[in-house]
Amino acid sequence: MADAYIIDAARTPRGIGKAGRGALAGFHSGRLLAKVFEAIGERNQLNTADIDDVVVGCSSQVGNQGSCVGRMAALDAGWSPRASAVTLDRFCGSGITSVNLAAANIMSGMDDLCVAGGVEMMSYTATLGNATNNRTVDGGNLHLRDLHPQPHQGICADMIATLEGFSRQDLDALAVESQKRAKNAMDQGYFANSLIPVFNDDGSLALDREEFPRPGTTMESLAELKTVFNLFMEAPIDNGGETFDQLVKRNYPDLTINHVHHAGNSSGVVDGAAALILSSKDYMGRVGWKPRARIKAMATVGGDPTLMLNEPVPAARKVLDRAGMTVDDIDLFEVNEAFSVVAAKFIRDLELDPGKVNVNGGAMALGHPIAATGAILIGTVLDELERRDLNTGLVTMCTGGGMAPAIIIERV
Repeated sequence: MADAYIIDAARTPRGIGKAGRGALAGFHSGRLLAKVFEAIGERNQLNTADIDDVVVGCSSQVGNQGSCVGRMAALDAGWSPRASAVTLDRFCGSGITSVNLAAANIMSGMDDLCVAGGVEMMSYTATLGNATNNRTVDGGNLHLRDLHPQPHQGICADMIATLEGFSRQDLDALAVESQKRAKNAMDQGYFANSLIPVFNDDGSLALDREEFPRPGTTMESLAELKTVFNLFMEAPIDNGGETFDQLVKRNYPDLTINHVHHAGNSSGVVDGAAALILSSKDYMGRVGWKPRARIKAMATVGGDPTLMLNEPVPAARKVLDRAGMTVDDIDLFEVNEAFSVVAAKFIRDLELDPGKVNVNGGAMALGHPIAATGAILIGTVLDELERRDLNTGLVTMCTGGGMAPAIIIERV
């Protein structure tokens, strides 16, 4: 089997994902992704007519994010019409999945050159209406709901914390550390290699730094925040009138949830886009590129849709097994901080050194632009491996529906 190599990674800063507040909120989703395509193409002298496929993750493919936003963004960036594209949805895992599928095409020998990434404008998707008022990931499919009740992800996070014995203090401490690490990374310029400044089309600067972090966060300030997802329990799921509390009790009739998550220990709502160039050995040799990393292994797992945030641990174990490695062989880990309990359980269950996980902060500090996050994290871990002169990184994240993709990269 052929190897797939990472040539480069680029991304936008993450902007506050609220209309009227965030610096990126005025951008069309395709235009924001096109900005990344333009930047990564220019700095690598990318011959876009040679691109076999552009694989883009986008979770909410409606309105401005519909109509195969990956293809439209490639055209908007001025790339050759010969560069075909596809847009996929694996919820939060879309960004990693886009990279994994592009890499698989190269490793199979079918493609030589691919661009992969993701985009999500949460400032836009938050404004969209919901004709059925459905608030679950089952899309209003009542037959599926009978088989697999799937509560709101925040409620799911609190259920896992309750079942696994994580206290609010445990989870708040992880959130404070995420903020500290993110501040240090920003102050030291650790994100500079992948981060591109975003300019408006009139040439004025829109955003050149992470917009979401709250560097003054302390245990005391987090203690003042009220938990959020307990307020959802009596809310109707849809026009049928069933509540989230009733939905939870379908599978967990005796569970009394200890609600511990709030705005400070949950991922931030942000806008963002990211892209990576992936190449075969033959193609990069022809054009004179030097690869930054090789895809070592990839995996995806599915699990319990009700406790849908639990799969990063089995995904990590599966991808390590495929690579013939153990956790001790990995220098740095990135696991998306969708909620603090996800990272806490990942560290505990895999018996990891916390100093090797999310070393420059995570989504609790920096935000989580859904389908873009996975591609962002791959670039983040690659930049940090280079900075520290380390070798291997593992990236994974939970998704809606109870899934998790994972990838291991190694420097070359």
